[in-house]
Amino acid sequence: MEKILFVDPEKCTGCKVCEFVCSLHHENEINPMKSRIHVIAWEEEGIDVPMVCQQCETPMCEAVCPASATYRDPKTGAMLINEEACIGCRMCIIACPFGGPSINPDTRKTIKCDLCQGEPKCAEFCVTKALQYISPSKAVLIRKRAAAQKLGELVRKLVAPSVS
Repeated sequence: MEKILFVDPEKCTGCKVCEFVCSLHHENEINPMKSRIHVIAWEEEGIDVPMVCQQCETPMCEAVCPASATYRDPKTGAMLINEEACIGCRMCIIACPFGGPSINPDTRKTIKCDLCQGEPKCAEFCVTKALQYISPSKAVLIRKRAAAQKLGELVRKLVAPSVS
């Protein structure tokens, strides 16, 4: 069964452990600039949002790559980048609506989440479970429960004033 990297920004504390373990796993050093996931602080809303490749069903990164360096891993479903074929043009970065790809500052080639060959380290080490590697149906269930909880809170707020 294919899994997805589920991101729940409401649970993210901005600790950036995901960035550290990602760069350590892939580059053997703790360097957020070389991480395939980036936590962006959205200060106006008071939340931190982990930005990572969404492994799109119809990936724009693949469609725009002039070197055909982007391809799907048949085992994990991850969109991978053939570093030897990548020309560092950044077209995939421009085309991605989710901010998934970035540039390795040393190689000047594109890097992006490869799901750690089906065992994403970011999700493994995320204490708050803001990142989870789960089935799509479980992700939908989590979203539905959260929406139902918010709806329940709204109804309680609307009903409470009329009860008193």
